[in-house]
Amino acid sequence: MYTSETQVRVRYAETDQMNIVYHGNYAQYFEVGRVEAIRQLGFSYKDLEATGIIMPVIEWTAKFLRPAHYDDLLTIRTTLKDWPIDHRIEFHQEVFNQRGKLLTTGLVRLYFLIAKTMEKTNMPPDMADRLKPWFPADPLPLQNE
Repeated sequence: MYTSETQVRVRYAETDQMNIVYHGNYAQYFEVGRVEAIRQLGFSYKDLEATGIIMPVIEWTAKFLRPAHYDDLLTIRTTLKDWPIDHRIEFHQEVFNQRGKLLTTGLVRLYFLIAKTMEKTNMPPDMADRLKPWFPADPLPLQNE
């Protein structure tokens, strides 16, 4: 299992008239968490795209437990609970405020696609090599469907 944390501060423009973070902004917070999780492995999303592979979001869910407010310092925890199989990867995400209270949970499912053809593909070997140390059992071999 691989877990990463990154922080963002809520900007005024991200709140609504009630001084609460507008729910649509959580998609961006989750993206920041995913991109930084990959970067903390030493492999950036830009590196991924340089291999000719992209990772579009195909599904995301969020459960809002408590509100975030202007100027809150949020911690976005991003976890890969399972080794990516075939062309799918799932990021489990949690957002906490500066007091450690869980505000939001979510799941983001993405596909690995060849950018030029939009065909499903496996995780790039460089990314797989960087993830392997975080999964104690031998990861399943990558397979295409």
